[in-house]
Amino acid sequence: MSARATVLYDTPGPRGRKLNRILSVLTVVALALILFWAGRILHGNGQFEADKWTPFLQGSMWTTYILPGLWGTIKAAALSILLALVIGGALGIGRLSTNVVIRSVCGVIVEFFRAIPVLLLMIFAYQVFAIYALVPTKHLAFAAVVFGLTMYNGSVIAEILRSGIKALPSGQEEAAMALGLSRMQTMFRILLPQAVASMLPALISQMVIALKDSALGYLIGYVEVVRSGLQSASWFRNYFAAMLVVAIIMIILNYALSVLAERIETQLRAGRARRNIVANVPHQKDVGLETKDSTNVDWHDESHKDLRATYE
Repeated sequence: MSARATVLYDTPGPRGRKLNRILSVLTVVALALILFWAGRILHGNGQFEADKWTPFLQGSMWTTYILPGLWGTIKAAALSILLALVIGGALGIGRLSTNVVIRSVCGVIVEFFRAIPVLLLMIFAYQVFAIYALVPTKHLAFAAVVFGLTMYNGSVIAEILRSGIKALPSGQEEAAMALGLSRMQTMFRILLPQAVASMLPALISQMVIALKDSALGYLIGYVEVVRSGLQSASWFRNYFAAMLVVAIIMIILNYALSVLAERIETQLRAGRARRNIVANVPHQKDVGLETKDSTNVDWHDESHKDLRATYE
């Protein structure tokens, strides 16, 4: 992969490339030595024996432990992400309100839930839901996990949204007001669409955090993929193998979410709004430098029509 130059980074010269190659080789050698050392220890402890890994070739292992736990992780993460987006959007817009009371209340909520660890929120919600019978006993752990993830990530998303909108040029809002648009029309038609496009990487990163933090539900009895992996390990006595499989599953989930995020971001930055995120986006040839043409490349599309000279 060739190095790319940006406004903050110059393509390295011959000495820089030589230094980078040396550092890369040293890093690879160090990692190989660490892996070899760890592998010898694990092999000496019998962690690579066949009976530690053969349970994962049985369908009962997946249907009894892994898949139910995976469904629990996806269910809690998906619901909490959706609720966090709604709550975060409402709180973020509320923090930009001209009403002092609304702005202050939203600010207190955001700062309060941002300051509390997610695990503490889950434990608190579990106790409150149980003591006051707010949630059926069967769904106590699920509700507590969703509450903790929703409130924490929602408050972070609210701050991301507020900062993204505040970063937009103030002239846009002033022009919209001059044209007679209301405060809400300006927010939803002009400011919010631009802010979401620029904040998308940060929003997706927060979704990945929510997916990983769902594993904290293990401590309050929620059945998710980490808990189910440990349950299978306690039965088959293969803790290393079980945790490695669980780690691979989480890596695949997070990687899939990251790929989806990159695809959506590419579509949003392609020069026009695209409703189909699967549609092909034309790309300018890589010349080693990020330019406007390499980002807004719709005019390279064969189906693009230039409407600037249609008066003839």
